[in-house]
Amino acid sequence: MDAKKLFIGGEWLDTGDYLDVASPFDGKPAGRVSKADAETTQRAIKCAFDAKGIMKSLTAKQRGDILDRLGSLIERDKEEIAGIITAEAGKGIMFSRGEAGRTAENFHFAADEARRLGGELIPFDASGSGSGRFGYYKRYPIGVVGAITPFNFPLNLVAHKVGPAIAAGCPIVLKPASSTPLTAVKLVELMLEAGMPKEGINLVVGSGSVVGNAMVESELINMLTFTGSPEVGLDIKSKAGIKKVTLELGSNSAAVIHGDADIKYAVPKCVTGGFANSGQVCISIQRIYIHESRYDEFRDMFVDSVKASGFGDPADEKTLVGPMIDDGEAKRVEGWIKEAVEQGATLLTGGGRKGAMLEPTVLEGTTEKMKVVSDEAFAPLVCIMKYKTLEEVVERVNDSQFGLQAGFFTNDIKNAFYAIDNIDVGGVMINDMPTFRVDQMPYGGVKLSGTGREGPKFAVEEMTEIKTVMINLNEA
Repeated sequence: MDAKKLFIGGEWLDTGDYLDVASPFDGKPAGRVSKADAETTQRAIKCAFDAKGIMKSLTAKQRGDILDRLGSLIERDKEEIAGIITAEAGKGIMFSRGEAGRTAENFHFAADEARRLGGELIPFDASGSGSGRFGYYKRYPIGVVGAITPFNFPLNLVAHKVGPAIAAGCPIVLKPASSTPLTAVKLVELMLEAGMPKEGINLVVGSGSVVGNAMVESELINMLTFTGSPEVGLDIKSKAGIKKVTLELGSNSAAVIHGDADIKYAVPKCVTGGFANSGQVCISIQRIYIHESRYDEFRDMFVDSVKASGFGDPADEKTLVGPMIDDGEAKRVEGWIKEAVEQGATLLTGGGRKGAMLEPTVLEGTTEKMKVVSDEAFAPLVCIMKYKTLEEVVERVNDSQFGLQAGFFTNDIKNAFYAIDNIDVGGVMINDMPTFRVDQMPYGGVKLSGTGREGPKFAVEEMTEIKTVMINLNEA
């Protein structure tokens, strides 16, 4: 099997050291890719630094056209890309196709932002000392963007960093997850076909301790954008120095089923929101709070639906829950489930494991002190709990170190706005799962869920610096 190469300084590079990529479902080889060391990474960073002028000189039209062409190329190669994602990430094929489609749209959104990136006039004469002065501010590219991306969306979460960087006129050093680098290689190929300046993108693959640390500690990188675990994100923040850092660090997202909710509508939303991509989504439902008056009705319908959901081969069109990313992660969560049961929780369905395959699992009788509720499982695991009052459930949702998104099901507008105003998260989804996301919306969280916002418009703002201009029109 021919190894995929890194892309550094405008050239494909074979380092002679390789990383083998295998399917988490059956262990079959998915491919292999050259692996970077610290020296290779430093070379990639220097090449990106030297390309700042090239990327900055692109006009808004050129940047927008590159991004639009890239979106169209992804649409053209959608089936091939979906196959790569499923092979290396174990994601159900229907969700891999969905990711490819979203990514194409995401790049088109980034193209729109490239064309409208600007500033605004400043009313200097609103100040007593500003009379006779005219001015404005304009956004300029921040410089080299280092993007460190996760395995669970190996295309679209890369696009959320790469697209805005191109729109802003920034060169990029991209480090995809070591378990899913093949999708990133394909994306770089399409970027070059779309007309991206070859100097503007550098692809490095390797461990976080080697490649990631070299990026974090480099003085030539102006901004780091990271999606991953809180532990790694906090470590990045502590080592990054003065460079800008945006972090998306996950959650233990809650859905609330209030007493006046439409249960038949809410159940399929919660099944998808809790178990799609084997629960390996930052905004996957991990906690469901159900009003005591509707608890039995929701529980029975929800558990039956989970039992009926597709579990198995990710290449099967009907699969909702495939493998977790590796055996170790599945074993970790299996241990959490056993611990919760020992602490008094009841296993309603699932809990079994074979290799990386963890059965879709529902627990009841859990509390906020249990690991399965308080920590991020990132797995096909949902805990269901009763509550009595609106005020109580909002307090319990907020009793978390995380705050990314929450879902709230109700048919009363007053209840909806109470939830909107009082749940402490980055996004509240009314009558939908917290797992809902469209790619142009501002996306990010509070507390340990991270800093900054993604979505092309908002990420472009993060990747630019404001320069203020004042012209004194007064006579000397």
